Amino acid sequence: MRISVLAWCCVFTFGGVVWGQDAPLKVAEATAKEAALEKVAPEYPTIARQLKLSGKVEVEALIDLKGKVVKVEIVRGNPVLGIAAAAAMKKWTFTPFVVDGKTRRALTTITFNFML
Repeated sequence: MRISVLAWCCVFTFGGVVWGQDAPLKVAEATAKEAALEKVAPEYPTIARQLKLSGKVEVEALIDLKGKVVKVEIVRGNPVLGIAAAAAMKKWTFTPFVVDGKTRRALTTITFNFML
């Protein structure tokens, strides 16, 4: 029984804290764009142009304490365009996010528009 309780404690969070680590700060897209030092535009994939694919792609980015994007996931949109959006997002840099004098990791969603 003790092992299962310990496993349960390792999986679930309590008040946004997992074993002493702060959960990332959720940042609105507009706020994140204002904090962006470098915004790299995605390259339109050749195959997407040939297939005349267009539309919006949303990606979720995890930003570390130094303002570097460390993880990107495609949330919504065409996968071919999503790969290009994710690759561009990984090159973005941000001013670190600070709350109450403490630098925080941040999580934001950015939308890219691919139009022909």
